[in-house]
Amino acid sequence: MKILFLAPQPFYTERGTPIAVRLAVSSLCRAGHRVDLLTYPEGEDIAIPGMRLFRAGRPPGVRKIPIGFSVRKLLCDLWLMFAAFRMLRGGHYDVVHAVEESVFIALLARLFWRFKLVYDMDSLMADQIAEKWPKIEPLLPFMRWFEHQAMQRSDLVLAVCPLIAERARRCQDAERVHLTPDVAFSPDTAETLEVENLRSYCPQPGPMALYVGNLEPYQGIGLLLQAMAAMEPAQRCNLLVIGGTDASVQDYVVKTKAAGLEDWVRFLGQRPLGALPAYLEQADILCSPRLKGVNTPMKIYSYMLAGRAILATDIASHRQVLDTTCAMLTAPRPDAMAEGWLRLLASQQLRSELGMTAAHRAGTLYCEQAFDQRLKNAYEVLHPAVALSRLAA
Repeated sequence: MKILFLAPQPFYTERGTPIAVRLAVSSLCRAGHRVDLLTYPEGEDIAIPGMRLFRAGRPPGVRKIPIGFSVRKLLCDLWLMFAAFRMLRGGHYDVVHAVEESVFIALLARLFWRFKLVYDMDSLMADQIAEKWPKIEPLLPFMRWFEHQAMQRSDLVLAVCPLIAERARRCQDAERVHLTPDVAFSPDTAETLEVENLRSYCPQPGPMALYVGNLEPYQGIGLLLQAMAAMEPAQRCNLLVIGGTDASVQDYVVKTKAAGLEDWVRFLGQRPLGALPAYLEQADILCSPRLKGVNTPMKIYSYMLAGRAILATDIASHRQVLDTTCAMLTAPRPDAMAEGWLRLLASQQLRSELGMTAAHRAGTLYCEQAFDQRLKNAYEVLHPAVALSRLAA
């Protein structure tokens, strides 16, 4: 099939949704489909066999498109819509695969062109917008109605996690809702990267805990620091943090000093994503203190594949993938996280058992081969309809 893939993100950049886009496009191309990927003007040009990369124009004055919903992103979506319409006019596409809010562009385009619509749901957009801007929460029912319409009017819904799939099945036939979770990150350049020894940054001897990801408040780095502060100094281990902007790193450095934890914690800033597996394998404990959210953090799959003990908050976002057989799950409170952390530090055998179970699960359920099969099964829903539409034309 000929597919127009709408990705309203800077592509390619080493962060969650663009990584998922690359995974999906690569999988579709491996299955023999022809994919035209339309994305934002920012990002690295990469080559995927079977894919053609197109970029929408840049709105005047818009630079450095941020993560999440914003006015700048809305402007980029408008320019993406103009570009999509131009491509649809002469493209003769069988399918439009729309990621996140680009589904509304595709629904508008259906007024003028015939194609099958795949809604790739990486999040519950209405809930995320209301969380970011609490003042517009009164509009949440209205925004959910729009999201409901998008799910209902799509020919196929791809849900990144079970909670999103459950929401989609309330307004769409179950056979048209397919679960396509993320996979552990598999870099192409891992063998060519020189990876530093993280132990050299540890201010203390002994075990090392590691967090990788952005430093937005919902990620719970503050909770992690509070949990460490709740421990006796002699009980603590080293904590290294990879990720975050320069500004967020400096903010947390100040908070770390204020909590009296500067002798145990180091913020390393950003590192190449291609080196992620090598960094994870150096740790004794991998931390995910996330406070809220529906979709499972993409890093969790890489954490699991690394075979190291995982310390994570016991919230729905994590529970969709993790359980007590493969991770130390704690309530999102400093005392509870400190208790779970200390249990891991006290038992190397427990850390090993949890890590081995997590690695086995990731290697079987959350590998690229499993993703390819899930996406292939999902797209088979479209085949009869595509064939009939061509006959009718």
